[in-house]
Amino acid sequence: MDWNMTIKELLEFNFIDIGGISLSAITLIKFTLVIVLGRIILWVVLKQILRRFFEKVDDPGRQFAIRQFVKYIIYLLTFLFALQTLGISLSVLWAGSAALLVGFGLGMQQNFNDLVSGIILLIESSVAVGDVVTVDGIVGKVKRIGLRTSEVESLDEITIVIPNSKLVVDNVVNWSYNGKYSRFHVSIGVAYDADPEEVRKILLRVADTQMELLTQPKPNVQFVGFGDSSLDFKLLFYTHNFWQIERIKSDLRFKIFAALKKAEIEIPFPQTDIWVRSAKDSNGTGTKKEETPSGN
Repeated sequence: MDWNMTIKELLEFNFIDIGGISLSAITLIKFTLVIVLGRIILWVVLKQILRRFFEKVDDPGRQFAIRQFVKYIIYLLTFLFALQTLGISLSVLWAGSAALLVGFGLGMQQNFNDLVSGIILLIESSVAVGDVVTVDGIVGKVKRIGLRTSEVESLDEITIVIPNSKLVVDNVVNWSYNGKYSRFHVSIGVAYDADPEEVRKILLRVADTQMELLTQPKPNVQFVGFGDSSLDFKLLFYTHNFWQIERIKSDLRFKIFAALKKAEIEIPFPQTDIWVRSAKDSNGTGTKKEETPSGN
């Protein structure tokens, strides 16, 4: 290397030659500038353009999805332009790796499925961060949506990593999707000698004491049937608090039990009549009847 080279010659000097790709100081400077420019563009889009847009979209989940999608697009374009500054032809790169990509794609088919599903989730927002969902019978809150997997926190505060394809292809219950309330119920059975109208009044009084329940629509009581051992009722109620629904139902059951006990209304348990043949009497036809709970 000639140390008497001019600055221009020094910048254009190819000090690394890899596979026919020559790297010079000016090439690396261009590469760095593309990366820095990509970061600047990302900052401008997120902090200036999207910030104004988010003022009209009061939905944290959708804001997160849009922000992630914009990040991925800008990162991808920045990476592609950076490769071009190094003298790497993208067309040659794709053509030379076509056969490899076919085999790789077959082996990574499920991952690509999850990847495409992640893009669909970020665009459609059918499931967004903060939504309460039921997946495979597990109730949880969506904490993060990535390109391939999403994180759902269960009621036991356990983080579950779910492939995005399950959130797109499988049946997923999204309690938060309509942004409104949902209806839930608590079932109760009382003895046959109870007054159904009195039971209805007690259940409605209990519902009025639970702060999380909506007053509009009002709670309602349904007389759902005549059971084997009980008159069966449902207390129907509406709430926005999907995440605490199991605790709310538990509170209602405590209160219902106490209210029925105070009103001296029995909550029966299932019973079964069992006939047991006793020792033969003088006629040889003696029997004995016993009544026991079916649950024992």
